[in-house]
Amino acid sequence: MPAMSLTPTRRGLLAAAAAAGALGLLPGTLRAAGSDPIRPFTVNIPQAEIDELRRRIAATRLPDPETVDDRSQGIKLASFQETMRYWGTEYDWRKAEHKLNALPQFITEIDGLDIHFIQVKSRHANALPLIITHGWPGSVIEQLKVIGPLTDPTAHGGQAEDAFDVVIPSMPGYGFSGKPTGTGWNPERIARAWAELMQRLGYNRYVAQGGDWGSPVSSAMARQAPAGLLGIHINLPATIPPEVAAALAAGGPAPAGLSEKERAAFASLETFFKKYRAYGAIMGTRPQTIGYSLADSPVGLAAWIFDYNNGEPERVLDRDDVLDNVTLYWLTNTGTSAARLYWETSGQSVILAAAQKTSDISLPVAVTVFPGEVYRAPETWARRAYRNLIYFNEVDKGGHFAAWEQPELLASEVRAAFRQLRKST
Repeated sequence: MPAMSLTPTRRGLLAAAAAAGALGLLPGTLRAAGSDPIRPFTVNIPQAEIDELRRRIAATRLPDPETVDDRSQGIKLASFQETMRYWGTEYDWRKAEHKLNALPQFITEIDGLDIHFIQVKSRHANALPLIITHGWPGSVIEQLKVIGPLTDPTAHGGQAEDAFDVVIPSMPGYGFSGKPTGTGWNPERIARAWAELMQRLGYNRYVAQGGDWGSPVSSAMARQAPAGLLGIHINLPATIPPEVAAALAAGGPAPAGLSEKERAAFASLETFFKKYRAYGAIMGTRPQTIGYSLADSPVGLAAWIFDYNNGEPERVLDRDDVLDNVTLYWLTNTGTSAARLYWETSGQSVILAAAQKTSDISLPVAVTVFPGEVYRAPETWARRAYRNLIYFNEVDKGGHFAAWEQPELLASEVRAAFRQLRKST
């Protein structure tokens, strides 16, 4: 991470300690059991790094315009060029930095790797600890808006008994977490690290939530069933049955006997795998090759991330929200290290029931389906995939980045999903 140290300055330490105290984090939580300290962390990007980013954006050589009128060739030049102009001249990273530093952030070493995380405790008594995992091309930034509704439900239309203590780690190779220098950091290993993190924070009962890569990580936690984990909530479930997966791999047609909802899901999946899955195929086989572009060109990195949402991230997200996330990837030079997660799983889809071994999960599972997701998982598939499905709901708005797009709605779903687990323990 050039020109940036993970060791906070004395002022940063004092600021983080003060924030921790204000949010009810006792001094004892700043040191883990044994010899593994939990160090307060403050983001402080040198101005020279921001100036260099702007210089590189200004020096970008752009491609020719697309030869079609739609987005079938990728991000359209005119609109993207204007966003890049804004990024290089008007966008202010310090606002994002301020949002992050307003929250208690920490670093702790787990399994030989530094793990960055945000921990916000609720002011309400008996709050249920919750660990939330982001995905790609996301980061902890996509989860910031959901912290308030989860930790302070009474200020967001909920009840005090629905409160959570929230822990949001940066996955290995993402954001301010360390970058693996060897292989093996797959969802199973990340799941074990998250269980260690929650134990290190002193939580003896907790729940987990995730979308995108957060779904297989949370699912791996449920398969491993570490002491204290009560259940999981996911918003990109792995429900695709084997016969549907086989039909998709063969290029269709859909299997006979599907219901109307199942046929609609199959059609969405066909479109996704044929048109929008290229990023996964490349990162699953050649993360180092694409990594040279992601590390060297901020506009190349931005285009790679923007195209994930069919080139329209600003359709559902504020422009600064998206650029906060892209800038975090750039300033930490984590485009390549984040991409390797796809290689670690050999390109396996996070939504295939067999690939995610859903039949091995015995802990309670809750699922929320958002209409703008990659596919709308039918309840029939979900009940086949998860033998202990305790909650299933389809909501009327929101998409793949649920915490980012609809934080209040996702928070209400998480409250509802885990309500019965609170009562049963």
